[in-house]
Amino acid sequence: MTKPAISLASDWQLASAVTLPPVLEAWLLEPASLTARLKSRARHFKLQVLQQQEYALPEFITPLLPGIAHAQCREVLMSCNQLPCIYAQSWLPLATLAALQPLAQLGDQPLGEVIFQQQHVSRSEIEVARVQLSHPLTAAVASGEYWARRSVFCLAGQPLLVAEVFLDGVLTL
Repeated sequence: MTKPAISLASDWQLASAVTLPPVLEAWLLEPASLTARLKSRARHFKLQVLQQQEYALPEFITPLLPGIAHAQCREVLMSCNQLPCIYAQSWLPLATLAALQPLAQLGDQPLGEVIFQQQHVSRSEIEVARVQLSHPLTAAVASGEYWARRSVFCLAGQPLLVAEVFLDGVLTL
């Protein structure tokens, strides 16, 4: 495979410049851990790793992670109370994985739990977009157009990109 299963190439814009749907605004703008927010509102939380492997950085991501040619792409589905809520795609540069070993050994642990435990974390401004999910990997749980957000985190000087797509299940929380 030369690219991730699901492309999040879209017309990304700063969240501050977009009128967001009121029902999703607090979710899209959540400044802290989205995982913690999901867990606090659900009786049952589950993270499923859909796939994880190294790829050349897609052209639409290269401006966000300048100077990086390859990264590990991790695609996960987060469900609450048996309903799919978030499809997430993370781009972890190889140098970031080498410098921050907990990121290289996540397994089925949510990335957000590691990010927000770090002492020196910064985050770019949140960007939002409407993205199309129409791939067999997500067809069983979601297909159509959904709101998404993305931002670049910097942990101990090491960058990584996190994008999250908000599925219908999040509206039940």
